[in-house]
Amino acid sequence: MTQIASPLNTGEKAPDFHTTIQDGSSRSLANYKGKKLALYFYPRDMTPGCTAQACNLTEHFGALQQAGVEILGVSPDPAAKHMKFINKYGITFDLACDEDKSLHQAFGVWGLKKFMGKEYEGTHRTTFLIDEESNIHSVIQKPKTKDHAAEILAGFGL
Repeated sequence: MTQIASPLNTGEKAPDFHTTIQDGSSRSLANYKGKKLALYFYPRDMTPGCTAQACNLTEHFGALQQAGVEILGVSPDPAAKHMKFINKYGITFDLACDEDKSLHQAFGVWGLKKFMGKEYEGTHRTTFLIDEESNIHSVIQKPKTKDHAAEILAGFGL
């Protein structure tokens, strides 16, 4: 699988966004002002790697919250699939429905991928750590799905 490099750099303002989450309500970057945000992009609900990642974050959600870190997962899945995913695995944070991939494109994580000799368009698994002033603190490329909470805490220096 190839990895694209996001056009966003550490220290830059994160792109402003408005998105719908699993329950139909909306979220924007402004909702997280004054908080640390781990904005993580993943390919699809109910797949092994994406499930491992979401379950790791859920398992360590209390520690992340205690450290002042909010989590927002983003995939191209619709709200109904997100709700099924949340209910099946007890996920404790919001999932954004980026069906038009505008959020993916704003953060530069949608692009050509290669797997087993086939090329296709898809989500490059990437997490943006955004500070209290809405600046990109750091970027985790190819996060470890089974140890992502620790990567987020380390990335924020917590």
